[in-house]
Formats: sequence, C-alpha cells, structure tokens
Amino acid sequence: MSEDESLRYPIGKENEQEAHGVEFNEQLKSSLIIDIKMLPSSLEYAIQNLDVAQLETPYRPNGWTVQQLVHHIADSHLNAYTRFKLGLTEENPVIKPYDQEAWANLPETKELPVNISITLLHALHIRWCQCLNDMSETQWQRTIYHPERKVKITLWDLLKSYAWHSLHHVAHINRLRERMKWDH
Repeated sequence: MSEDESLRYPIGKENEQEAHGVEFNEQLKSSLIIDIKMLPSSLEYAIQNLDVAQLETPYRPNGWTVQQLVHHIADSHLNAYTRFKLGLTEENPVIKPYDQEAWANLPETKELPVNISITLLHALHIRWCQCLNDMSETQWQRTIYHPERKVKITLWDLLKSYAWHSLHHVAHINRLRERMKWDH
C-alpha cells in the first residue's frame, strides 16, 4: 500500500476487512455492534486535548480537517441509523444518497465545536445499538437499495460497513496524532 493509500485507509479498505463477505453469525454480529457502540467514546478520546489549530489540521494532505471529520461521522451515522430503520420497516427501500463532500464543507462544520457532534453521537449510538441488538437473524437479511451503486445491500452488510467506518475515521485521527506527535 502506498503512503497516500495508508493515510487514506489506515486500517485498510472496507472490502479488505476480515468481515467482508462473511455470512451472518452471532459472534461477529456482537463484535461489530461493539465497534459501533464504542465509536463515540473512541472518537472523544481521539480528539481529547486537541486545540483549535489541531482541530483545523487535515488528517491527510487534501483531506478534511479533524473538525470536519468529526462532524462528517455524525452526519454519516445519522444517515446510517435512518437507513437501518427504513430497512426494518419498508420492503427494500431506496435510500437517499448525499454529497458527503458538500456536507463536510457547509459552514456549520467549520463553526460549530466538535463536542456538539460528539454529544449527538453518544445519544444516537445508544438508540442505534438498541435497534441493532433487537434485530432477529431474519431481519439482518432485509435489504435497502442504493441508487448510486445500483445494488441491494443487506442490513448485515450495512452493519459491517458502518463498523468499518467507525474504526476507519478514528484511526485517521489517531494516526495524525502519532505523525504530529500530539500526545493525549
């Protein structure tokens, strides 16, 4: 993996992950839900004691700032929670894609402190994890339809994707801290 790719994908690409392609099983499900459950605390720890200048530092060349990244995770996981709820209550609903880059560049992501999104994530993940823990094995096979990718995605595959997303972005911040020698 090139240096640029290792900065972009610090834990590897989503399709390279051990869980990719793995059929539903309770042990993996529990592990993935823990990854999602731990995201708010892990993210909060990753940004602990960062000052304004550090929060305004891109996590990689031409990447988002740490501040934009924190707000992006909240935006993404709000959408994820909604996608799960739609998948549980409708037959193969068409999800609404969104322009992540445009969202990350809205004024609020530069103006609002990151603790707003951290607080939102703590509450959201409690709700989301309760929903995930309540799902039956059959419900994990329910699908949503992604119109940009033109593909049906099972809720099981969606869980694997968002667990990876959680670890992926926290790793961006932790690797930046290591490179910049920003101690906790």
